[in-house]
Amino acid sequence: MINTGKLAGQTLFITGASRGIGKAIALKAAKDGANVVIAAKTATAHPKLPGTIYTAAEEVEKAGGKSLPCVVDIRDETQVKKAVEEAVKKFGGIDIVVNNASAISLTGTAETDMKRYDLMHHINTRGTFLVSKECLPYLKKSKNPHILMMSPPLNMQPHWFKNHVAYTMAKYGMSMCVLGMHEEFRPLGIAVNALWPRTGIKTAAMDMLSGGDSSRQCRKPEICADAAYAILTKDSKTTTGNFFIDDEVLKAAGITDMVQYACDPSNADNLMPDFFVDSNEPAPSPLTEASQGKKAPVGDVAKLFQAIEGSLSAETVSKTQAVFAFVVTGDEAGKWYIDLKSGKGACGQGEPPVTADATLTMDSKNFFNMFSGKLKPATAYMMGKLKIKGNLQQAMKLEKLMSSLKSKL
Repeated sequence: MINTGKLAGQTLFITGASRGIGKAIALKAAKDGANVVIAAKTATAHPKLPGTIYTAAEEVEKAGGKSLPCVVDIRDETQVKKAVEEAVKKFGGIDIVVNNASAISLTGTAETDMKRYDLMHHINTRGTFLVSKECLPYLKKSKNPHILMMSPPLNMQPHWFKNHVAYTMAKYGMSMCVLGMHEEFRPLGIAVNALWPRTGIKTAAMDMLSGGDSSRQCRKPEICADAAYAILTKDSKTTTGNFFIDDEVLKAAGITDMVQYACDPSNADNLMPDFFVDSNEPAPSPLTEASQGKKAPVGDVAKLFQAIEGSLSAETVSKTQAVFAFVVTGDEAGKWYIDLKSGKGACGQGEPPVTADATLTMDSKNFFNMFSGKLKPATAYMMGKLKIKGNLQQAMKLEKLMSSLKSKL
């Protein structure tokens, strides 16, 4: 994955970035000239786990970025708040949050002491929630804000629970943050996604779990860093609510050579699969229509809303300040919405995230004609082709948006 410079000047707040995947993501961003907050506990070298926040910060600076090492136990609310404040004071804001810090114990119910249970839940689930919450006010001000969780797809097959239910629950807690925050923050233009490796990743923690050198069975952390870079450089308004798998992201970006990421290229076809991904099939994602057994929307109305999504802007939101719900009847029956009240605006299929100011009902053919300029809203309303419930004045504001769409339809 070639650096494009898109993260230049962007500020990333990365938890657990003193080593492993977190540090690899930090160094990838640093090559663009990004500002990187190294938020981790390790201030002094660990006898079995090399690397500290200070050595990671030095590497970031050498790679071309700016760094801020912060001693942060993400279980401690005071420490998290202090690190966020220091980041904003030094860099002026926060554009990207990478929730990478995690604790693991692959033990059954009887073998899991409650101290270890609490550690996993406090770091994985609570820590992810806390960091995201404290960074939220600054993400709202960013031009392309992202939250990326290093967490798995929500695969509900029982075998992923039975051997280590405590760990699975804690890790899925991070993924449930994606599920909820994606929908909550979408009107603000903040992307929330998850990234997970298909195979084991060579880290000091993996070596400890495997009882030795895990190189032959694993890929390098750089595969996750490259995948994260591909995600974080996309438009936050259009790339949200996904449970990404690292090699799928890279293949979509045109990278087909996965051997380069294998620690032992001669064993690239015989790597250890990671948890929660059953096969080489695309990972399950509860946020997609297809995963729920529904067909993805197609047709003129769907294309219309894709065009609308591409035309939204903070300026349009500022001028409109309204949320519209649409009930489309006929051949392409369905419900849609446009939120022009917060952030950079949002639209999509289904009910709006907040109560609509106006609900418009009309046949799909007339609906498309109205937005393409062939049918004026006032005419449609007077002829009974358009029914409006709610604030009529707000509904008529849509005419300006329709005018801006004519060239795109």
